[in-house]
Amino acid sequence: MPLTQPLPRANQGTSSLVWLRRDLRLGDNTALFAAMQASQRVCCVFVLDPELLASDRVGAPIVQSFFSALKNLRERLRSYGSDLAILHGDFADELLAFAQRIGASSVYYNEDCEPAIRARDARVRVALETHNITSFGMRDLVVFGHQQILTEAGTPYKVFTPYKRRWLDAWHTAAPLVVPSLDGLDQRLLSSDEIGVTRAVPTPEDFGFTSSQRYPLAGELQASKMLEKFFVTGAASSYARRRNFPAMRGTSGLSTQLRAGTIGIRTCIHRAFSAMQSAAPAATSEIELWISELIWRDFYMQIVRNFPHVADGPFVPAAQHLQWSDDQAAFLAWCEGRTGYPIIDAAMRQLNTYGWMHNRLRMIVASFLTKDLLIHWKWGERYFEQHLADADLAANNGGWQWASSTGTDAAPYFRIFSPILQSEKFDPKGEFIRKMLPELREVSDAFIHTPWRLSPSEARECGVELGRDYPMPIVDHAEARIRALAMYEPVLGKRSQL
Repeated sequence: MPLTQPLPRANQGTSSLVWLRRDLRLGDNTALFAAMQASQRVCCVFVLDPELLASDRVGAPIVQSFFSALKNLRERLRSYGSDLAILHGDFADELLAFAQRIGASSVYYNEDCEPAIRARDARVRVALETHNITSFGMRDLVVFGHQQILTEAGTPYKVFTPYKRRWLDAWHTAAPLVVPSLDGLDQRLLSSDEIGVTRAVPTPEDFGFTSSQRYPLAGELQASKMLEKFFVTGAASSYARRRNFPAMRGTSGLSTQLRAGTIGIRTCIHRAFSAMQSAAPAATSEIELWISELIWRDFYMQIVRNFPHVADGPFVPAAQHLQWSDDQAAFLAWCEGRTGYPIIDAAMRQLNTYGWMHNRLRMIVASFLTKDLLIHWKWGERYFEQHLADADLAANNGGWQWASSTGTDAAPYFRIFSPILQSEKFDPKGEFIRKMLPELREVSDAFIHTPWRLSPSEARECGVELGRDYPMPIVDHAEARIRALAMYEPVLGKRSQL
């Protein structure tokens, strides 16, 4: 099973456009590499989507991270004497007009798994080909394509664990991984004079968003340093032990970089397997778990590609009959971190403040919204989409459907996270809670997870008045669990195995 893919060949001596989208880097870029091999001259271009930027499908954190990635990419290209052509408007019209202006006969891009983007790309291809401009879509977002890791029956996997086993088997039996290189790039890029004047890199404020120094930024050099730091400092060697504790720096922090494409998935996988070759046995298992998380990324992308209906509804058809609550007040309390459960509220404050949330916390708050409050997972998915710098349809949708037991490889409907137990297990001393909820800073370890159990005198000693400084719980978890089981059991209780 090949890790690499055949490179399409355009006419040698022609110029090509490299249409960048969520792959804002030069290194390990399949489309750029293919264009370099097939064409004498190449030009990198990015098209701003006015409809997307005006919609409620994106928020300030992801806009800021992408624009910072564009800025860094332009600086890299200018260091080569070239430039990033930034266009704005209809994709087909803008790409066609620019290609004709610089005399490009082909357009290279890296394919996406999202149904709406694939439909858009198909329209763009038709428009370009009508004017004799050939387009080539390349596999870049994933290591293995959606039809490469299949069951013995030749069908896509619906459950992660067997998919992971087959993925690893394919990896170990495939030809050695080849990371697309930049050799000869300086000789292929069009000069800035040839490209001409293009748009300035926009700011979030240009489109009505508010910047924040707390939101993650993205850039190819920054991503490379983060990856190296993850392995050099030993964080990768303790990943399994530390990754679930939000008060610790136990993860790579690369999710925003991977979303903007400022680092390639092959680069990450290659670095991990290389580290394992010299790692101690104990560290090897830790790194293997990080690789497993990257395989989850491939898994969810092939789910969206093979089962596009998940973008709009549940993977499990029966789940359409779940009777969700439309309690707007409860949803707003969840959004604003006013549920009365410290781990939930601290997590939501992290999201709203920093444009990012720790992965363990994402599972906890998703379970709380869907199974304690019985609010539709689509509401939570959309809120995350608007507030995460790493918002990605495949991973976000997959995570929410997992938590709500409506998706592939879903947790049984009766697995309902206790916000108290999760808090005690993963933030045992309340370090994360106190950082995000300073109003609870003086609450003792004994009550930091359940401040409503403080007596009035104990609360006064802690400098907090419950109901004023910090809310009482909006639901009783034990009672909410009973309600969730009553809603889920008639619908999913007899669900057959995937």
